[in-house]
Amino acid sequence: MYARLIGEDIANRVEGPLLFLRRTVDVGLNEAVEVEGADGRLRLGRIAALDEECITVEVLDDTAGLSLQGTRVRFFGEPLRFEVGAGLLGRIFNGVGRPLDKGPPPAAERALAVEGLPIKPSSREAPSEFLESGFTAIDLMNSLVRGQKLPLFSGGGLPHDRIAVDIACNGRLPGTDEGQDFAIVFAGIGIPHESAEYFREEMEKSGALARTVLFLNLASDSSSQRLLTPRFALTAAEY
Repeated sequence: MYARLIGEDIANRVEGPLLFLRRTVDVGLNEAVEVEGADGRLRLGRIAALDEECITVEVLDDTAGLSLQGTRVRFFGEPLRFEVGAGLLGRIFNGVGRPLDKGPPPAAERALAVEGLPIKPSSREAPSEFLESGFTAIDLMNSLVRGQKLPLFSGGGLPHDRIAVDIACNGRLPGTDEGQDFAIVFAGIGIPHESAEYFREEMEKSGALARTVLFLNLASDSSSQRLLTPRFALTAAEY
């Protein structure tokens, strides 16, 4: 990955998670961007819209405190990527793949585009390995298989946190040794801090975190992260 650094005083305005720049360079849609504010803080972003005069950057971090004066922007010439490697298991990331567990970035074997690659559905190997969740209603009426995505949608006051944690901690492939060829990528989107802490504590307590990659997009995080959190999680799962 290379970066083109564009100088100061190109920012026109900030509106929520959007940063508007004067167009002084050739760039493409969805190109990865790094915004360096006058405070020295680095913010990840991507190009959301273009015209002949303006570049609209979707900032994936909090824009509070981001001033127009002194802001510098780096364009990377390629879409957002997530660096994957054997050290992913047991790690906790935010919604755009930055470590939340105070550990270093995992050693990268390669960097994969989070937009994914097109796949011919008929060429996909049919999933067949039954994944036991521990919930009779799921296992009998809506059985899961290894490699499948499981979305949980819920509302306030319902026990979705406990259901998600129980599946992550107790899920198993019948007929195999515990943990053999089995990992979980867990993504929480727009969750409160107490839920994020509950997920982390319960998975650490049960030992499930050792075979889990955890992505936590908090309710206080930038709203623009919400759409990308599943993409980062799926990129890790595909790896």
